[in-house]
Amino acid sequence: MSSTAQAPGSQAPSPGPELLGSRLRLLLTELDAGVAAVYDELGLEGVRPRYAPVLRALAADGPSSIRNLAAATGVTHSAVSQTVAHLVKDGLVTVGPGSDGRRRIASLTARARSLLPALDAEWRATAAAAAAFEAELPFPLSELIGEALDALRRRPMRERILDAAPDSTSPRR
Repeated sequence: MSSTAQAPGSQAPSPGPELLGSRLRLLLTELDAGVAAVYDELGLEGVRPRYAPVLRALAADGPSSIRNLAAATGVTHSAVSQTVAHLVKDGLVTVGPGSDGRRRIASLTARARSLLPALDAEWRATAAAAAAFEAELPFPLSELIGEALDALRRRPMRERILDAAPDSTSPRR
């Protein structure tokens, strides 16, 4: 048996914090793949999981600026801007100038509005499934994510890495 092979019935050790980013990406990939599969089964062609929060915000609040959509969805301005660009490409949103000409205002297309009943039903089912998923865990993942984001706002990862790096290998500040 090689040194990396596991004895039958034994578990591999859990990866440590050095693989945190990779493991979080894997978790997000698994979650998004499940939602995307449901979208396909519902006939929501061209809709991606990352679209739903923006589409729902536009449905609830009407035409909105990228800044307002970022606040409503809890992600960065850049992330919403990229998502809106994909939504425009996929024919679900249009973008036009705001009243002052500086802001871009996103609006739902008729196609997106026609998908809202199915998206709303899927959203409720996903929320229920997420709650059941969290109930299987020793602590609520949604709370942990919030605490992790708060910790990174207080002290960004870059600072943490620089503080942990030995002086001889520390990047320039």
